Amino acid sequence: MMSDQAAGFVFDTRLDEPRAYRGVRRRRIVSFLLDYFFIALLTIPASIIVFLLGILTLGLGWMLFAVLVPLVAAIYVGFTMGSRGHATPGMRLAGIKIERLDGGPIDPLFAILHGVLFWAGNVILTPAILLFGLLTARKQLAHDLLLGTVMIRDE
Repeated sequence: MMSDQAAGFVFDTRLDEPRAYRGVRRRRIVSFLLDYFFIALLTIPASIIVFLLGILTLGLGWMLFAVLVPLVAAIYVGFTMGSRGHATPGMRLAGIKIERLDGGPIDPLFAILHGVLFWAGNVILTPAILLFGLLTARKQLAHDLLLGTVMIRDE
């Protein structure tokens, strides 16, 4: 990793290289679709568990169905994007990862916040949220700009 040090700060110069962002938009779309598929698969066994829990609790457990998919997605994103690889399985297959501009770590809570802001942005700004990626030099979306993150090629 190439970096410059000034006044105690480490600046990661590879985040300034245009080749780090080549093809990132297309790769983000592919990773989104793959992760959607993986979350749907994980929701199946979670649904079975909630169904059985509902039987054991005389129907009270079935209220978890209202938050099941967002809960599965949050756990998925938190434990995959928030890991040392900084990428969900879909992102790994697409060849991208997330990095913070300040060089900080992507922990599970930060990864979940990134996912929540992505979905909130989609609900409020769809499809305009995707226009941000066309207008920014680092192909960042609105939630990336808010959090100071970028998606780069994982090479």
